[in-house]
Amino acid sequence: MAFNGTAASSGTFALGDLEIVRLGFGAMQLTGPGVWGDPADPAEAVRVLQRAVELGVNFIDTADAYGPFVADLLIHKALHPYPAGLVIATKVGFSRQGPRRWTAIGRPEYLRQQTELNLRHLGVDRIDLLQLHRIDPAVPLADQVGELKNLQDEGKVRYIGLSEVTVAQLRAAREVAEIRTVQNRYNLADRSAEDLLDYSEQNGIGFIPWHPLATGGLTGTDGPLAALAKQYQATPSQLALAWLLKRSPVMLPIPGTSSVAHLEDNLGAAGIELDDDAYKALTAAL
Repeated sequence: MAFNGTAASSGTFALGDLEIVRLGFGAMQLTGPGVWGDPADPAEAVRVLQRAVELGVNFIDTADAYGPFVADLLIHKALHPYPAGLVIATKVGFSRQGPRRWTAIGRPEYLRQQTELNLRHLGVDRIDLLQLHRIDPAVPLADQVGELKNLQDEGKVRYIGLSEVTVAQLRAAREVAEIRTVQNRYNLADRSAEDLLDYSEQNGIGFIPWHPLATGGLTGTDGPLAALAKQYQATPSQLALAWLLKRSPVMLPIPGTSSVAHLEDNLGAAGIELDDDAYKALTAAL
């Protein structure tokens, strides 16, 4: 289903002095299998990024670990020089040893090195939102967040976020630096981060749900949302994303894809306003 509207129909969120469209784009799936190496069709990856911006997306989430750096370089190729208002978020704190292999490294010198490489590969002087990809249990949290704060003080980072944290860890990090966003796994089928979402909403912190479609687990024609999708004349993907947007005003879904057609289908969620009955039906479906 092609999307003929604009992602801006999903509403906006104030990320400090930046206004971002709530329905964004996650770049992880632009890489090769296992989030490793180049995509099978680099030209389509470029088209996906360009089409996302054409359809009103102004928030793109990437990471140095995607590829590694493959997603960053594709974003640069597709969109640089960047249009006014485009916000690119990235992450540091993971090292890669091969497909599907990730190791957290939170040493300050590593976080600084990866930030510098993000700046170079994205072609920017300042990163709009830099997120700690994972907390390294071998390094004090204050040292990890403190290095991001140092980079912020130097003008290389605008805002700081965290990924896969607990409420206690978020509270501790806020003692070191202002935290603008958190990014945890959250979708209709996995609401284990409910307490973090509630805390984020209470404190005006953006909540970026990764795997918003449960890696396709919610989107099949015979999946748990198929019957409801037919009832509401939408696709399962659109309903799953519309549910997230309805769940909280601080929710910032970033569905990713390597296909323009799939991108357009996902962004169709921006035009769906669930009433309370539909929201409750979806909530009860899983």
